[in-house]
Amino acid sequence: MRSITLGVALGVAALTLAAGASGPAAAEPAAGGKALTWTFLADGPGDTVQVGGGPLADPYQGDTSTSTALPVLCLKVDGSPVPAGLTPNFFAGWSRGHVAVSNPVRGNRLTSLAVANSVCENTFGTGWRFAEFHDGRYGPNLADTGGWSFWAHGDVPVGTRFWTHINDQPANPWN
Repeated sequence: MRSITLGVALGVAALTLAAGASGPAAAEPAAGGKALTWTFLADGPGDTVQVGGGPLADPYQGDTSTSTALPVLCLKVDGSPVPAGLTPNFFAGWSRGHVAVSNPVRGNRLTSLAVANSVCENTFGTGWRFAEFHDGRYGPNLADTGGWSFWAHGDVPVGTRFWTHINDQPANPWN
């Protein structure tokens, strides 16, 4: 598998802007918290991958120190139909789009969802955002949301954890 990478300068510039370092000197983000991370789980049909927490993830309290620098899992929901050979379910839904990961970012630099979303958008373009625990869909017309993992078009590094957020638990870098 080949990892999706874009210009280092663009990623650094995006993080600098997102972290607010372009204005007056800001205090260094606090260390000590934990946040949710996911990883590559499987290759699927065509150019699809399954991403999820695996046995190390803790979506309730976080599993990785926010002082750690990891890529941000980014998602662009573009209405992609479910590929032949995939049957989405609660634990492995279909994202309706594409995933990619940013350059590594210390979790404590992701001070809000807006900051994390801007890392994705500034790295990959309009429509990209921070991937969320419940982004997998299943059921008739993909009307139901699940959790724990999802399938998407794309390519992510194997053996690497990446920041992912959850919208109903305090296990995010900014919590």
